[in-house]
Amino acid sequence: MASLFDLTPLAQMLMVVGLVVLLPLAWIWKRHPDTASRRRALTLLLVFLTFDLIVFGAFTRLSDSGLGCPDWPGCYGSGTPLGASAEIAAAQSALPDGPVTFVKAWIEMLHRYLASAVGALILFLALWSWRHRQSLGSPLPATLALVWVCVQGAFGALTVTLKLFPAIVTMHLMGGILLLVILGVQVAQDKQFVYKPLPESSHRLLWLSALLLGLQIALGAWVSTNYAVLACQEFPTCQGSWWPEMDFAQGFELWRHLGVDAAGSPIVFAALTAIHYTHRLMAYLVALVLTVLTWRLWQSGWRRAARYLGALLLLQLLTGLSNVVLGWPMLAALLHTAGAAALALLLSSLIAVQWTPRRVQLPSGPGMNGQRQPV
Repeated sequence: MASLFDLTPLAQMLMVVGLVVLLPLAWIWKRHPDTASRRRALTLLLVFLTFDLIVFGAFTRLSDSGLGCPDWPGCYGSGTPLGASAEIAAAQSALPDGPVTFVKAWIEMLHRYLASAVGALILFLALWSWRHRQSLGSPLPATLALVWVCVQGAFGALTVTLKLFPAIVTMHLMGGILLLVILGVQVAQDKQFVYKPLPESSHRLLWLSALLLGLQIALGAWVSTNYAVLACQEFPTCQGSWWPEMDFAQGFELWRHLGVDAAGSPIVFAALTAIHYTHRLMAYLVALVLTVLTWRLWQSGWRRAARYLGALLLLQLLTGLSNVVLGWPMLAALLHTAGAAALALLLSSLIAVQWTPRRVQLPSGPGMNGQRQPV
């Protein structure tokens, strides 16, 4: 087997990724003649691709493809599974339902190709922003995105080499959400908005909602990476009780390998129950706060944002319930991840719109409901 950090196929992957990213760059340069519109278009493309990357990463994990190629960055020392067909065939023959199969190898490598393409485009965005900083303004947001995508690459490598270590996988998912937020904030700050300012109390509620959502996403990632979704398969009770047997100490022991505690002993089922039920209880609080925020946005004239937030909240509730009562179907699980990412993007964009210094405000008061809203 190739070493865990075999950099030989890196050049092959970079060549493939380089050819792929040239296509959207050429399209952007053709459609957008000026520097500012090119950066906006590229940042919007990156938001779209990063969102796709988060969802595809969830699919990679849920299809048990995270170790489809057990080395990094290539696959058994090759840039594609085609060059590793003999090794994959041997692994699949030994364990037909194991972590390494041809299908799982391709899923894992497609995820890496997409991640590499996002990284390459962010590198270009940062260089472009520095090159035109006089006309575009501060290049620091693009630089922050570049730094963070490098951190994400490190988390991706550790996810493979540490064999799906739950804390690393959770941080990898959270890092993807943070990258999406960084890019989404840049999109919001690049635009001019005409809007009614939110009341000060709504500002605080918006920040509280974002913080609670971030915590809930982290808890959801911990549920998924520990495969604790099916610890409770009924709703609203769990295992026939409103307070089932739970082991919080073992369930939230962060630095341990998958399925075992720090001493290497298998974790008990009560630990998985604690992980699942904590996420469920937190969901009630987050749903309540987001419902109040939706009502506040509607009352303040931010009707479109309120509709988006209400629709995403409903999606999260329905998909979360489906995961429990329908046995964690793939579609519901992917939509649940997508909804969480979309909520994080929406709330961070609303915060950015309120705080960007180039915003244009309309005075609040009667008669303003017909004005154009930011989202």
